[in-house]
Amino acid sequence: MQHIRITMSEPQNSTARRSSRVFTRIPVRATAKNSDGKKFRENSQTIVINAHGGLLYLQETLALGAEIVLINPVTEEEQECRVVYLGDTSEKGTRVGVEFLSPSPHFWGVDFAPQDWPARPSAQPSR
Repeated sequence: MQHIRITMSEPQNSTARRSSRVFTRIPVRATAKNSDGKKFRENSQTIVINAHGGLLYLQETLALGAEIVLINPVTEEEQECRVVYLGDTSEKGTRVGVEFLSPSPHFWGVDFAPQDWPARPSAQPSR
């Protein structure tokens, strides 16, 4: 029997997204090591969020691929992330795109989440 290996990849210049983006400002604390290897903690806010991560402004300089922990100051929930995008810099800071290391669409605490965001599992009734 012959085995065939199929490799799937995204097409170049694809604009398809895994989930809808929501443009909203949500306060967030970020903690990580900057590009000099020094630990930092910074209060920030999001620019855009989605079920897999978000885009925020940071004053600290980070490297692409760096690990960062975001903390939702309302719930104190922590989410480990990876820097997947470094954008332009302004007086607000550098635009930094982060991806959650494990799915957590409810980290943001958004009640108006788009329909393509995974639903929170409902509690099973006890018998």
